[in-house]
Amino acid sequence: MIKQRLEELHLEQRDLAAAANVTESYISQLLTRKKLPPDSERTDIYAKMEKFLKLPSGKISKLADHERKEELKKTLGESPAPLLKEVRELILRKCSPDKEKEVRAIFEKQPFGELERLVIQKLLDVVKRVAKEELESENWLRLVGRLVGRSYEHMRVIVLEFLDTDVFNVSVQDCDSFLDPLIESWDIDLGTFAMELVLNRRLAPGHPKKFEFVEREAERSEEEPGFKRFLRDRVLSGDALEEEIAFLKRLEFNGKRPTPLYYYRELQNLRDPLHFRSPLPEGPRGGNAERVQIGTVSRPNAQTNGGEER
Repeated sequence: MIKQRLEELHLEQRDLAAAANVTESYISQLLTRKKLPPDSERTDIYAKMEKFLKLPSGKISKLADHERKEELKKTLGESPAPLLKEVRELILRKCSPDKEKEVRAIFEKQPFGELERLVIQKLLDVVKRVAKEELESENWLRLVGRLVGRSYEHMRVIVLEFLDTDVFNVSVQDCDSFLDPLIESWDIDLGTFAMELVLNRRLAPGHPKKFEFVEREAERSEEEPGFKRFLRDRVLSGDALEEEIAFLKRLEFNGKRPTPLYYYRELQNLRDPLHFRSPLPEGPRGGNAERVQIGTVSRPNAQTNGGEER
């Protein structure tokens, strides 16, 4: 369809490449099906192509998604190939020095096993997020391009291809263009699989990224009958705040069935300042000073047998 439209408008592939801010060779590979068209949700080239070719919005992206689905049907069922040696070496080189030896042993014992897939997937997720956010930034693309020796147009093509990469198809180019320059280091707790990623602040400013697997209590599927009646009774719950209702909803009773009045009283307890202490500033020696005055305390006066000191 694109070829036909170019002929109708008396345009060349290089004209379309310039309009989409990509290289002419990339357009050629797309039109000859040597490259799979990028995911429409991860790229802006289809909108630019449609505008340049004077086609209805969404026309090209719809056909591209159809082509991607057909290609996926052909490849389903094939066994995933392990990571390339160069890719694995880069991942291990970026690993924290005190964990590199242990992680390498696991990688070699279980080629492309659960740990290796987990690590590369998380690295890809973070770097792809940065690349997608910066896709429209010409300054960022030129900066990365200078670091890896690529032109601005070539970098746009590389980003589009990288955004379609998954854990099973990471290439050496992906490493050289993105994983290597953007990732400073990564670390993992092999007991909990919590990961921390440090990015190149020049290319991706911000704090290190942390990912953890946190155990949470499963939410109850049903609310307590008394809590439902409490919510329906506007006299009891009419002025309850959203965070107060969320607190009351999380209460558990081990088989007991509280009444609506219980929730009302619990709400008043929650609001009563006498039931909670405000944090106090640190004492003169750096410790946390806490003062609680209940009332007056009497004790015998050391100087007068019958007197009292208050």
